[in-house]
Amino acid sequence: MPLTLGSEILLTSSRLHGLRIGLVCNPASVDGRLQHVTDACLARGVTPGAIFGPQHGFRADVQDNMIETAHARDPKRAIPIYSLYSETREPTAEMLRGLDVLVIDLQEIGARIYTFIATMAACLRAGRRHGLPVIVCDRPNPIGGDAVEGPMLAPGFESFVGPFPMPMRHGMTMGELAWLFNEHFGLGADLLIVPMEGWTRDQYWDDTGLPWVMTSPNVPTADTAIVYPGTVLLEGTMASEGRGTTRPFEIVGAPWVDAESFAARLNAARLAGVHFRPVVFEPTFQKHAGRACGGCQIHVRNRRTFRPVQAAVAIISELRRANPGAFAWRQPPYEYETVKLPIDILAGSDRLRRQIEQGMDATDIAGEWELDVAGFGEVREQYLLY
Repeated sequence: MPLTLGSEILLTSSRLHGLRIGLVCNPASVDGRLQHVTDACLARGVTPGAIFGPQHGFRADVQDNMIETAHARDPKRAIPIYSLYSETREPTAEMLRGLDVLVIDLQEIGARIYTFIATMAACLRAGRRHGLPVIVCDRPNPIGGDAVEGPMLAPGFESFVGPFPMPMRHGMTMGELAWLFNEHFGLGADLLIVPMEGWTRDQYWDDTGLPWVMTSPNVPTADTAIVYPGTVLLEGTMASEGRGTTRPFEIVGAPWVDAESFAARLNAARLAGVHFRPVVFEPTFQKHAGRACGGCQIHVRNRRTFRPVQAAVAIISELRRANPGAFAWRQPPYEYETVKLPIDILAGSDRLRRQIEQGMDATDIAGEWELDVAGFGEVREQYLLY
């Protein structure tokens, strides 16, 4: 059965006719023919009254992370573009004035820390606060909807890279997350979810037949999404997560690392579904720009057995072991958090950092997640649409 996106189903209905809508979207908000949702609306006589852009902007033209985007005006559509990665992460009353409904059509990549889900949560809060209905158009989880993995976010560690208690890899779609956030976590918006047709939980992106459009500047391919829920943890260190290379999050390393021995130690751990190939690279921007870094490229050999978070913990442990004096945790501020360490808000608590500092094996660390993951699974099961 061909896959039909929630946005396509919504726009072939009459639900939006006569309404002035706000669209939360970015360049990846396209259908199977690569028509952007804003153009699809106009083609069907639906009037966007405002556009809202997530992190990196509506046009995703801001390359680096943690760089706010400005509000603007779309010259083609003659409507305002509001940045939800600016002085506010939540639509204000002024931004929503004159709108009848807020429509969210964002493609996230299966990780708790991907900020689009926090943006969606903020929109649900705004909808409730200002009495505006919210429609979420569902899209595939590009790394499948079966596997759940990683440490749980603990109370007190909520942030823009982790709005609610859930594991790093959640195994849910945007629509399912919206339902979970709205009901289980009590956001209480007037919410409508438009499900997809033809998607099954075992499908990865390349099973869908849909074209890949970069969800953000450092997620260039669907392969990036497979490793991202793990290697994004390197943002909490002073090692490079590969920003400034052509394969961010797949290529990782640091100036103090010998690539050959580093990759050999990782491969000796015999982690399922993955091979670590030694590489030397020079990032063109961000951490260690212009400096030779030793490290590895992560080659996923079997994505169904590969566990990205466990692999990333092994990588961080080896980066630290390679030179404990050179290795360092990144210091705040990070994603609007000015006190807690970035690694702690990424992992969802300080537990993972302390386990790595104590020299725990990555497999043993992953084993300690299982009880929490199982508990989340019982909650998650109530909000699955497929």
